[in-house]
Amino acid sequence: MSTPTSTTPAGNPAAHLQVPGQHAEVSHRLKNVPGYTTPVFAGKEEQRAKVQANVAAKGFIPRELVVNEVNWFYTHLGIDDTYFQSESVEVISDHIIALFGAKVLAYTKHDPSKLVIDLEKIDENGATFIHSSSPGKTSTEGPGATCESRIDELFLDNSTPEQAFRLETYRSQGSISATASQQLRCYFVTKCNFPAEPPKSSRTDDKTDIRTVSDPIFLEKASENTLEIYQRVMWNVEQRFGPVIEVFEVEGSRERRMVIGYKMNGTKKFFSALSNLYHFYSLYSARKYVEQFSNGITIISLYLNPLPGANAPPIEHSIFQVMKEASLLYCLPDNPFFYAGKGPSGDHAVQEATYAYCGWVFAQHFCNRLGQAYLALKGVLDETNPTHASVLNDIKRRFREETFTRESIAEVIHAHADLINLLYVNFAMTHYPETDEAAQLMPTLSYQRLRTQMPLTDAELYDRIRRTVPNKHELQVLESFLIFNKHVLKTNFYQPTKVALSFRLAPDFLPEVEYPRKPFGMFFVIGGEFRGFHLRFKDVARGGIRIVMSRNRENYSINQRMLFDENYGLASTQTLKNKDIPEGGAKGTILPSLGENPKLCFEKYVDAMIDLLIPGQTPGIKERLVDLYGKPELLFFGPDEGTADLMDWAALHARARGADAWWKSFTTGKSAETLGGVPHDVYGMTSLSVRQYVLGIYKQLGLREKDITKVQTGGPDGDLGSNEILLSSDKTVAIIDGSGVLHDPAGLNREELVRLAKARKPVGFFDKSKLSKDGYLVKVEDQDVKLPSGEVVLDGTDFRNGAHLRFKGDLFVPCGGRPEAVNISNVAALVDSEGKPHFKYIVEGANLFLTQQARLFLEKRKVVLFKDSSANKGGVTSSSLEVLAGLSLSSEEYLEHMIFKDGKPSAFYQSYVRDIQQKITENAAAEFACIWREHARLQGAKPRTIISDELSSKLNDLQEELEDSDLFNDEPSKRGVMRRAIPKTLVDQVGLDALLGRLPVTYQRALFSSWVASHFIYKYGVNASSVDFFHFARDLAA
Repeated sequence: MSTPTSTTPAGNPAAHLQVPGQHAEVSHRLKNVPGYTTPVFAGKEEQRAKVQANVAAKGFIPRELVVNEVNWFYTHLGIDDTYFQSESVEVISDHIIALFGAKVLAYTKHDPSKLVIDLEKIDENGATFIHSSSPGKTSTEGPGATCESRIDELFLDNSTPEQAFRLETYRSQGSISATASQQLRCYFVTKCNFPAEPPKSSRTDDKTDIRTVSDPIFLEKASENTLEIYQRVMWNVEQRFGPVIEVFEVEGSRERRMVIGYKMNGTKKFFSALSNLYHFYSLYSARKYVEQFSNGITIISLYLNPLPGANAPPIEHSIFQVMKEASLLYCLPDNPFFYAGKGPSGDHAVQEATYAYCGWVFAQHFCNRLGQAYLALKGVLDETNPTHASVLNDIKRRFREETFTRESIAEVIHAHADLINLLYVNFAMTHYPETDEAAQLMPTLSYQRLRTQMPLTDAELYDRIRRTVPNKHELQVLESFLIFNKHVLKTNFYQPTKVALSFRLAPDFLPEVEYPRKPFGMFFVIGGEFRGFHLRFKDVARGGIRIVMSRNRENYSINQRMLFDENYGLASTQTLKNKDIPEGGAKGTILPSLGENPKLCFEKYVDAMIDLLIPGQTPGIKERLVDLYGKPELLFFGPDEGTADLMDWAALHARARGADAWWKSFTTGKSAETLGGVPHDVYGMTSLSVRQYVLGIYKQLGLREKDITKVQTGGPDGDLGSNEILLSSDKTVAIIDGSGVLHDPAGLNREELVRLAKARKPVGFFDKSKLSKDGYLVKVEDQDVKLPSGEVVLDGTDFRNGAHLRFKGDLFVPCGGRPEAVNISNVAALVDSEGKPHFKYIVEGANLFLTQQARLFLEKRKVVLFKDSSANKGGVTSSSLEVLAGLSLSSEEYLEHMIFKDGKPSAFYQSYVRDIQQKITENAAAEFACIWREHARLQGAKPRTIISDELSSKLNDLQEELEDSDLFNDEPSKRGVMRRAIPKTLVDQVGLDALLGRLPVTYQRALFSSWVASHFIYKYGVNASSVDFFHFARDLAA
């Protein structure tokens, strides 16, 4: 590549098109010289003689033809010296014989086009592939059909700075025989050898010097100008999360050179997908390079030319379309709906194919799977009857598994490519960004494509679908695409650079029979490696982001089907749990595909969400989106399964993306020392509220803790499990966690449990010498283990999965485990043959551990049970107050007071943590007393589970009413409440007036309403009257 020269917009209309990585005023142009030098192989003639002798000696080719064949291979095929220099005489001889054999086979078929060349050599240091190839076409059979995808899979996708592979590939100049016009495509993959001691950088500006991170072979071959171009791309990649894409004109030719840089392993199957993309626009590549650098950056360079005689848009237009679509391809490189050229029933460009993929995933989750038959059955059966509820549950699950499978939905999409294209136009007409001056000068091909399609109204489109498809099943699938279109409020689909696709949806389409409570907002994120959701039930809402990992393909299929329902259930529970804090309930879930890196999935999920939260300001990189929602949105993320150590990254990434106002409060559970977070585990925040319920039971019933036998799920390696051990002094008889099952009827050795809890190690590390003769430890990996009772455990994992149903004790505290571990199908196992429950008291520390029906079943049998949304809300209270600190303090104050100095917290931080702990204890004790009082007033006629739900609903309803009322506008009341609702440490430090000036008004309203609602209900109970509220409100200003 050569030094780019600049042309101004006046001189070149193409310069007006702002594309990723380019400045508006500059269009890149190169001199027409190679970007790489091919070293001349000095020993080529000597090697040729040895090869000739070797081929002749093998005897496969008639002696009189040997000279001709070797000569043709060395001089007429156009294979450059890279190949001859890197391959041995033996390998070259084999390749010449294979080429001759292919010619003989083609001759017997009397068709020169049947001549197929397929030469390859693979070893640990790289590979060579040579095969016949027609320019500008993606092969669907023969070696060319799989060669590039194999290179992706074997070498490029798995490259790391420690084990990286670079690639050079080019099209040979000569044809493969005198009668066949095909050319050869040659691929050379070589292992990078980064020097152990890289050369010293000559730069003084602290920027990366490309020469210090390059493979020596690359430095030997790349021209100075190529190094300059790659250097600039590398700097951009270092500063950006997504891909950097640049295009260069080549003077005096129609060739365009496209350079794409991204972080190593940022995507998969990308190199092979790019070929399909430019072939779609009738372009072919003369040369392609993939370079890897030891700082973890990959740069791809494509030399693209128009295919002679093709009926296609000119390269001057299509190259910008290739750029646009390369960014979509980066998000979803492995897309079953993208056909290279004509598909089975029409052609999908990348944009249409990406839309089809997103609609496919949407349909998997939201095709109305239950239907009229289920509704009729639901009306007949009594859901409060456990047997009926179990039947309904089974039918619901069966409907979901069998009605609309991934495969059946894909078949419908493949069968109706023309309708999918019309649906895409319907989507694009709303969300394609407004044409600007640049696009009017030279509209993109996708815009032209939209204009050539006659857009149909929604009614016309529905009518067309209804008249075209043969049955209800297919109609429902295609209807779901129309539903998707109508409910997308904003999307990053047309953002020039992105790492995953995100959609902000209006959740009105969710059927009430399945989702009785309507969420406030819904996000849907799709990446090449994952899919994810985010739901919130109020404008100001907070909740954790959970990564749902799958053990195997079957487990992944189950997780995939249940992902949205799990997200909805968790967010609903969070809403009940968040009753006495300003934020409503929210939850995010991420489902990585099998074998994918969960951290990368999380990072892409967060970046794609931020695309929809921050208005784009950078032409060609992050531009303004079509926003039908039209209001600023603020999300608060918290840690959950698999994301506890990723909160720092998310906050810092939001800061790097320009979220100056809210990066401090974007995530909770951040590192205390470096980012001022308040870690729940260190300060036992969640456990503090669980303990208030356990202690409340002891106090109300006059029990001594040391006499109580306890069973616990969630081991000493977890936040809740470890703190439950450290805060308690009971007689624990069993603990079940991810590593196995630990049981001792005489009581587990407390000193050993404390040791594990402090070290954060699971029960698998328990010292078995500290068990009594009847105690045992069964690890998940164990098989055929004999228990002291004589029972034989065949499989440790199966034993662990059902162990929570076999033990007995006074108290059961679930501190971990999968949702619905106790459900209507298995809850009967917690009652013995005489009808006596295994436990007298249950405090549900883990989210959704018991289903609602299971809780009611147990309460009917006189178990004192406090559900999750009441018992474990300490963590959410802590996180809420962590958010408040982030919103209240300026960046300077935050760095001063919340970040540790020399590894030690400031006096402010320590005081603030004490305030948080006090509020958690007060709230938990107040709610416990309220539930206990109400249960006693009703003489046990209503289960505590129902009272808890009613309490949460009453609090949430009152909070909403208060937010909509004008009570907040009464200045004395507002100031009185705010002074009490905001921790004293914060009021003393910042001042109430400053706080009221800094906090967003929507947040202040939510904070005011939540404090008033919770304090009123906890004081007067769920049946409080309007007169009670009048008396309460009178004192607010005090």
